[in-house]
Amino acid sequence: MKILVTGGAGFIGSHIVNAYINAGHDVIVIDNLSSGEIKLVNPKAKFYHLDIHSPEVKTILEKEKITVINHHAAQISVSASVSNPLFDANSNIIGTLQLLQNAVCLKIEKFIFASTGGAMYGEQKTFPANEEQPCEPLSPYAISKLSAETYINYYGTQYGLNTTVLRYSNVYGPHQNPHGEAGVVAIFCERLLKDQQPIINGDGEQTRDFVYVQDIVQANTIALNPQCSGLFNVGTGKETSVNFLTRCLIKASAIATSIEHGPAKKGEQKRSSIDSGKLLKGFGWKPSVSVEEGLLETFNYFKNKKT
Repeated sequence: MKILVTGGAGFIGSHIVNAYINAGHDVIVIDNLSSGEIKLVNPKAKFYHLDIHSPEVKTILEKEKITVINHHAAQISVSASVSNPLFDANSNIIGTLQLLQNAVCLKIEKFIFASTGGAMYGEQKTFPANEEQPCEPLSPYAISKLSAETYINYYGTQYGLNTTVLRYSNVYGPHQNPHGEAGVVAIFCERLLKDQQPIINGDGEQTRDFVYVQDIVQANTIALNPQCSGLFNVGTGKETSVNFLTRCLIKASAIATSIEHGPAKKGEQKRSSIDSGKLLKGFGWKPSVSVEEGLLETFNYFKNKKT
């Protein structure tokens, strides 16, 4: 297949690019490098330093004879979406809409979209939440992802575009950016390697569904299957407290330190976990990496990166 991965220089996108290339696909990457890194782009991929809003995107899709679009380019910061909802909407809604329009015009065979499960369901009423759980987004970021999903459904219904929406829980692993707000594991790895204490917001009993990036990659490989269309949660279904996560990470690092607690984040979700039974039943996907294993792999990556 000829696959375009938008955001292919980023955390999750770069891993997907590697997997697709290893599977024998031709991969083209578009990334504006606002948060991605050129060094993360597989040398066997063809790279375009470009924003997804650029009119050149359509030319590239046509020139490269793209058959599948895997769309990971996005504004991913919840706090940034709160401070600048217009920028967030322009990136996550308008950017996605332009790609969808190009996909239909050029008769692209498949459109895969990275959405959010961690933020989509808001303050959940059931745990873990399946895809039937009402969407109650509490941030412009989650609202923009839901809006993009709705457009994707429209293009699938109206034009017959084969689409797959993957709602991720809280993804962690190698390549994650430790300088943003979204990657608590990466941030804590960096702090530990600088002999600094991890600082937990609030009491640390807030829970998240932490899923390792290679499990996310496997879901994106399955999504290439023409039969895999529709909306799917991608998570472990398990709640892990930030306190437990931090203790596991300290153990994995073998660094003697204590945990510091800072003020709680205003409006932060208390609990989150999502049910991926639909993807398991339909295509056999299930998480294969435990939190303990994933944290060890992630810490070693940051440790080796530093040396």
